[in-house]
Amino acid sequence: MELLRRVADFIKEHFHAQKVILFGSYAYGKPDKDSDIDLLVIMNTNMRFPKQAAVIRMAIAKNFDFKKPMDIIVRTPEFIEERYKERDFFIKDILEKGIEL
Repeated sequence: MELLRRVADFIKEHFHAQKVILFGSYAYGKPDKDSDIDLLVIMNTNMRFPKQAAVIRMAIAKNFDFKKPMDIIVRTPEFIEERYKERDFFIKDILEKGIEL
């Protein structure tokens, strides 16, 4: 968990992310040997979400010796707010059950 917190701090510092939230099996306490690390990064960006996630993934790979695969989802604060109000189950689940790093 300490390494994940360092990764989250790195994302916040270098990409000006407002929040980094761990979700999925690592947050919910049921990871197995094949589990990946799932992160929701909430930040303002002019890039398309998948491209911004790829840029973040590459920066993490260059700066950390991370052994597990990582799935990064990038969304803007406005997108998150709108989807939460619309009762988007996926977003609601992450915000309510995830662990903010």
